[in-house]
Amino acid sequence: MNRFKYLVLVVAAAFALTACEPAANTTSSNAVVKNTNANVMANSNAATTAAAPTKEALMTLERSAYEAWKNKDAKFWDTFLTANFVGYGAAGKLDKAAASKEYAGADCEVKSSTLSDEQMTQLGPDAALITYKLAQDATCGGRKLPTNSWAAGVYVREGSQWKGAFHAEAPIADPAATPAAAKAPVKPASANTTASPAATTGAEADAMFALEKKAWEAWIKKDAKGLEDWSSTNMTTFTDKGRQSRADAIKTWTTDPCEIKSVNLSDPASVSFGSDFALLTFRSAVDGKCSANAVPPMHGASIYAKEAGAWKVLFTMNAPIQ
Repeated sequence: MNRFKYLVLVVAAAFALTACEPAANTTSSNAVVKNTNANVMANSNAATTAAAPTKEALMTLERSAYEAWKNKDAKFWDTFLTANFVGYGAAGKLDKAAASKEYAGADCEVKSSTLSDEQMTQLGPDAALITYKLAQDATCGGRKLPTNSWAAGVYVREGSQWKGAFHAEAPIADPAATPAAAKAPVKPASANTTASPAATTGAEADAMFALEKKAWEAWIKKDAKGLEDWSSTNMTTFTDKGRQSRADAIKTWTTDPCEIKSVNLSDPASVSFGSDFALLTFRSAVDGKCSANAVPPMHGASIYAKEAGAWKVLFTMNAPIQ
């Protein structure tokens, strides 16, 4: 963090010079003081504002988080995560306290984590979404973690620092997995499903949740027009075919081998990233099958952006409830 103690000294010096000038030069001196103050404040504001994010800078932060997890650095998360952080992990939905405990990795043995195929989407001047592919060799609580996943994170600006505000991973299905492994029962969610302190369930969450439910109904009906109306032109998502653009995702959703009777979405909550971007989190329970396999209960996360005053989904993902 930069410190700006010189501000007081500069202003004091300016007033000292003014006091020494003859009365006839008071106006000129005052102008100098005003200009000096303006320049000092401008420089101070510029210095205390974090630079616009770059994909490289945010991915450097993301890799440092995986190193902290590997090294069991419990203190790292105190300043790395925002106060209203939300995510999904082995303990279910996570707030900052639960995430800090889980990410400390006390019962984990991490041999390696490799991040690749990164993309960044700016969410206004003070937030950004990153998505990437994660390959890892890690075991937690005696359970082998998925070798390959798609992951998403949101960083927000706090003064001169960028902090983690959201994180979730969607395991990539192993094509070599046997049907029995694919159908293994999903463990019930942990009791820790309380939303982050700053998450809300007000009008904003209700509005986005209503759109989310319409999108799932469109998926059931294979309604391409409904999915197009719901999504931003530059939407991305994780599907069983990887990270996909809007056009590819809609094609996947409307041609997938799924037979769905009904979908129940519950537990909506939202976190704002400025006035035009917000994260909606929820749970899904699907009565139906895809490729002859029952669809497991999921944690859902969708980032919405305002376009011409209307909410459109910019990013969406689902992760199995562990």
